[in-house]
Amino acid sequence: MKAFIGIILLLPLLIFGTVRVVNGILFDKDCEGYLKRAADANSVDQAKEQLKVALNYMEGHGLTKGFTSVLYNTPDEDLGFWYKNIKSAKIELDKVTDETTSLEKSNVLMKLRETLLDEGEGGSSVTVPTGISIYPNNIVYFWLGLLSFVIFCGGCVLLFIAFYEY
Repeated sequence: MKAFIGIILLLPLLIFGTVRVVNGILFDKDCEGYLKRAADANSVDQAKEQLKVALNYMEGHGLTKGFTSVLYNTPDEDLGFWYKNIKSAKIELDKVTDETTSLEKSNVLMKLRETLLDEGEGGSSVTVPTGISIYPNNIVYFWLGLLSFVIFCGGCVLLFIAFYEY
């Protein structure tokens, strides 16, 4: 019986992890992927289309202000700056006309790429605040994650006791 209860107590952390992964996948599919496509675009029109989709998602999901942090605010978790930066990049793209030279278009696209991507040891990645896929519920997820971890530890103890008795 202890082993069965121990196994049941392992489930909340598994469920929590699954929900977090699904949230990350959905954010990547609905917003971050479009930011990456905008950064990779070879034409201003393509970049504008992709940024429009991403900005609509941000505005529709309230990702325009606030912080994703739980304990203390850091600049890399500032949604307002992130959103305004992307919005201003879209405004720069909108200024491009048919009379704009190829060099100017190329410069605008390079600037957009630098705005949207971070270069690291593992290559380039889209610049997004940490924890954005669960915003505005970051505090709820923090407590649920902590609680599910504590329950998981209790389940491990019960399993250890159950198997130690045999």
